[in-house]
Amino acid sequence: METEVLLTLLVVAGAAVLFISGAVRVDVAAVFVTLALAWLGLVTPAQALSGFSSSAVIAMLSVMVLGRGLDRTGVTIRIARAIVGFAGTGERRLTAAVSLVAGGLSAFMQSVGATAVFLPLLLRVSSLTGVTASRLLLPVGYAATLGGTVSMVGAGTLIILNDLLPQAGYAPFGLFAVTPIGVPLLIAGIAFFYFFGDRVLPWREKARLSPQEELIRTWQPPSHISYLRVPAESPLAGKTREEVRMISRYNLHLISLAEQNEIVYTPWRHTRFAAGQELGILGKDDDVNRFKVDFGLKWVRPGKSSANVRTDPNVGFAEVIVRPYAPVIGKTLRDLEFRVTYGAEVLILLSGAEEQRMNLADLPLQAGDAMLVLGRWERLRALATSKSFVMMTPIEGGAGVRERGAKTAALCFVAAVLLTYTGLSIATSLLSGVVAMVLLRVIPVGEVYRAIDWRTLVLIAGLLPLGIAMDSTGTAAFVTDAMTRLVTGYPTFLVLIAIGLFATAFSLVISNIAATVLLVPLALVMAGSLGLDPRGLALLVGICTSNSFLLPTHPVNALLMGPGNYQPRDYIVPGSIMTVVFILIAVGIVSLLYF
Repeated sequence: METEVLLTLLVVAGAAVLFISGAVRVDVAAVFVTLALAWLGLVTPAQALSGFSSSAVIAMLSVMVLGRGLDRTGVTIRIARAIVGFAGTGERRLTAAVSLVAGGLSAFMQSVGATAVFLPLLLRVSSLTGVTASRLLLPVGYAATLGGTVSMVGAGTLIILNDLLPQAGYAPFGLFAVTPIGVPLLIAGIAFFYFFGDRVLPWREKARLSPQEELIRTWQPPSHISYLRVPAESPLAGKTREEVRMISRYNLHLISLAEQNEIVYTPWRHTRFAAGQELGILGKDDDVNRFKVDFGLKWVRPGKSSANVRTDPNVGFAEVIVRPYAPVIGKTLRDLEFRVTYGAEVLILLSGAEEQRMNLADLPLQAGDAMLVLGRWERLRALATSKSFVMMTPIEGGAGVRERGAKTAALCFVAAVLLTYTGLSIATSLLSGVVAMVLLRVIPVGEVYRAIDWRTLVLIAGLLPLGIAMDSTGTAAFVTDAMTRLVTGYPTFLVLIAIGLFATAFSLVISNIAATVLLVPLALVMAGSLGLDPRGLALLVGICTSNSFLLPTHPVNALLMGPGNYQPRDYIVPGSIMTVVFILIAVGIVSLLYF
């Protein structure tokens, strides 16, 4: 064994130990790998840094920004609500429904792109249902990877396979030649998480809370909005909010009032209720039920009568401080007509060490008083410009949730995906979509940088030089030759399993595309010496190089790592089972079709 081959294998082993043990963060481990390759002279300095300019990194970066654009314009929450409406809030049904759609979509587009479509959706679904993101993201990401094996254009490995076959003198596969293998793989993956997901998936909170979630955790305000209708016979009709003492008696806040397709947020306290109105009421379930019974109100939508403030793109919380020497000092909320003037509802008032949650209207404001308010984003933005108050939290909504912005964001995303079918590279196509979103003011330039998970990008960029070293040092050829000698003379089924395991292991060490480029020509040669169908063996290799579930080194797994707050070890248990199931199904069906 040559020295360079031995050193490369040692680097591979060291990287595996770092990833599995979790001794350091995965991005730091990837940088160690890059530096080790350069220090040992296994790659040139330019090659060691080439990962940071690779198309894979640019594509990943673009996917993150496009997802943020869809999310901030309200596109994702609309689709998330539709998914929840169809599948309900149960973890199993949600996971299965979204996985099926994601897998079907990835049959005709790259799995990274399909995952990017559903990543912001899943985060919104997580907020809607209370199911933690760590329970949703991994099954859908795996389904997107499995869906790539349903057609010959769904996975980059299969596209490369069809490019390599004619070069070796073999006919390429038809579009749906792999479908009899891919469909069972996708169904098996969905079924596995449906029945066993609760046992193998981690329970993790989000790594970083949003400003809204930080406010809710700190202030613990009521964040449950119930929607009730005023029937004609209700004694509430004709009365005002103050007359029925919604706050003092029921501890409820009137957030919205809908009538004849027009919605008024934080209506004036003298606004009278009328038959047919739909009320959005913020408060605890017990208080809402008591109010409902007392006035004979009806649920707007039976079984779907409530939501969380965080799921409504139009409203949000804000923390506000009264400025020193402000003209509002000494005045009450009633004096200021705070609801009418600022379009926001004060939920909690903290004056010194005393916190008030009820009967706030007649309390005089003092310098330094802190208030938690709820209102439409556009009105909160106006409140932030007031000379009497200091806004302590960022405004997350606003113009971004307008319908025009949503349509523009969706158009930019769809156009970016369609560009991938014109011959442009995936990275170029997706980056074009990002530029379009910025130029059309869907997303500000400053937010572009905040949308990027730099840990994921460093992970991918740091590992790409390892593939270069495997090829340039002859390590890949050395391992393949050893594999051929090892399997010669064994029954066909065992040989196919060994080759499937070999291709899987290779794709975990280097990129799955690089593994396909290296292994398909070798598989065609091995087929001749083993007496097997060359096209069938090459297809098995092309499928199994997509079998990348064990480590976060695959682009899809890496994309989910940050939002799901996953650790490398979280992939081991579900990834190991999926790897075994994948190989058994792929080898079994390929054997029936080609051997």
